This record gives sequence, C-alpha cells and structure tokens, in this order.
Amino acid sequence: MNSFGNLFKITLYGESHQDAIGIVIDGLPSGIKVNYDLVYEDLEKRKPKAIGTTPRKEKDEVIFTSGIFNDYTTGSPVHAMIKNENTKSGDYTHLVKQPRPGHADYVASIKYKGFQDYRGGGRFSGRLTAPIVVAGSFAKMVTPFHYSHELIQIGSLKDMTKIDEYLLEIAKNKDSVGGIIEVRVKGLPIGIGEPMFSKVESEIGKMLFSIPAVKGVSFGTGFEGVEMLGSEFNDVILDETGKTKTNHSGGISGGITNGNDLVIKVFVKPTSSIQKTQNSFNTEEKATTEFTVGGRHDIAIVRRVGIVLENAVAICLADLYLIHKAYL
Repeated sequence: MNSFGNLFKITLYGESHQDAIGIVIDGLPSGIKVNYDLVYEDLEKRKPKAIGTTPRKEKDEVIFTSGIFNDYTTGSPVHAMIKNENTKSGDYTHLVKQPRPGHADYVASIKYKGFQDYRGGGRFSGRLTAPIVVAGSFAKMVTPFHYSHELIQIGSLKDMTKIDEYLLEIAKNKDSVGGIIEVRVKGLPIGIGEPMFSKVESEIGKMLFSIPAVKGVSFGTGFEGVEMLGSEFNDVILDETGKTKTNHSGGISGGITNGNDLVIKVFVKPTSSIQKTQNSFNTEEKATTEFTVGGRHDIAIVRRVGIVLENAVAICLADLYLIHKAYL
C-alpha cells in the first residue's frame, strides 16, 4: 500500500499539511558515496518557478536520520524527511462538505470514514512527490544509466517556445491544463526485466500510475502505432549486438530490455483544483451547488512533474537492475 519494490524498496509517508513528509529507502548497498548535489539539483527541478506553477514555496531541505555515515551509505535503510513549512490549511475546510470534482476528496471521505486529513489533499497531494524525487536520486546513484525527460506537449500546444504565452491565457480563464512528458533512459543492458508479471512495462507502469495526476503511460511509439502495420512497427535487428533499425517498442521486447533507449510517454491530466467557479454536491445542503476551490495550485503541474516521473522510473529500474545483477 505504502511501499514499492523488492531489492530496492521505498516506503512513503506523510500528508500535504502534516509536520513532515518523507521516505525510507531500503536495499541500498553499503559504500555508495552520497551525491547530495544530485538530490538537491533534482528537488530544485521540481520547485515551482515558471508561469503556471503554484505560488506555494517550500524549502525542501532534506533531513537524513539513518543509513548514512561519513557521506557513505551504511547498508541500513536511509530515512529522508522533509518539513512542511508553508501551509494554509484554512483554505481547505469547506472541502469537507463539498468535494472537488476530479479530486480524491469524496472517495477518501468514504474509504476512511471521514478520518482522512483533507488539508491540501492530504495523502493524495502532489506534495508527496518530493520524497519520491529524493529516492529517485538515490536510485540514480546505484544504476549506471543516463536519465532525462522532456515536456513535448501541453494542452493543445506542441511548440514549447510558446508555453508562457499559452499558460497566461489559461490562467486568465481561471482554468488548468495537462500535458505529455517523454522520459528517456540510455545505457540499459539487454536482459533487465522478467516475462509475465515482472515485465519492465508492468513495473514502470505501476510506479508511474502511483504519481498523482498520471492518467496514461505508453512505451516507444505507443498508441501512435495503431495505424502502423506489423511490417512497419517491427524493429528490424541489424547485427549480433541486437542493434535495431527502429525503436517502436521503446527499448523493451517481451517485457525485457533490448539495449535500445527506454522511451516512455506519460500523460498528466489537468490539475483538478482550479480558480474557476465549479459545481459539486454539497453534503450539508444535499444538493449540487456552485463553489470555488481556493488554495494555491498549479495551472499546469506538468511543467514541474517531469523530474518526478524521471526519478520514479529510476526507482523502478534500480529495483530491476539489482534483481538482474543477482542472476549474473
């Protein structure tokens, strides 16, 4: 429920407006030099700075309480904690009686019988992605791969040089917008992943769909391949190293890495919390009435979620990589 992985295992805790959020990383080999610069560089990429991102600013200083000694991993679990310091919980009291459309407010109230922490979205908040970024940075320290991500579409816009102008118009209408991010991993060997229930796609899909607002994941050409014939989609093998002419399969064959770049496209939906007046059922008035959300939210969370997706993929690959090494 709150954990992911086998040999490289993470356990995520906290809620948006609690005192702190954090993560326990278990399975890190001992003797890994901790790259603190990488951790903070990745966290910096997640911070809201561009047009269309939330005005909520957090320092995101990481407090390590175990698993590190003299800047090296000890082999015991690493505990990383981040304080929540800039919260405005009063903005969310009205959501107890009027859940936001598209958000988890209603289902959470039913599942947890009203005991859930609703402030800032609680357990369902994108705030919980900060510790995932930290764990992903450690995953990068144990995998010899190169990770990158790129925003390739935002709403109907595909020309990324016009993002600011586009989002200012969305903001003027008090609305939000989603987008598509491409995550790419280079340097993967042939053979990572297992057939059937531990395929690379299966494990990565499970991890990525754990990130709030992710609604679609495809590999390689993905859904765009629907109009292609088999003779066009097949990746022709060119030599004994397994090099292929194309990479429509996104670096995976039969659930196993084939040596090509791992290519993943992720659809992130528009932020549910918008400034525009909406309608939702009011549990006190027993009727659907107008309301406004309030609070501080991203117009386009997709502008800063790329590093979250990249590091989530790294977490998954760290686990699969360690399993792969166990067989060598």
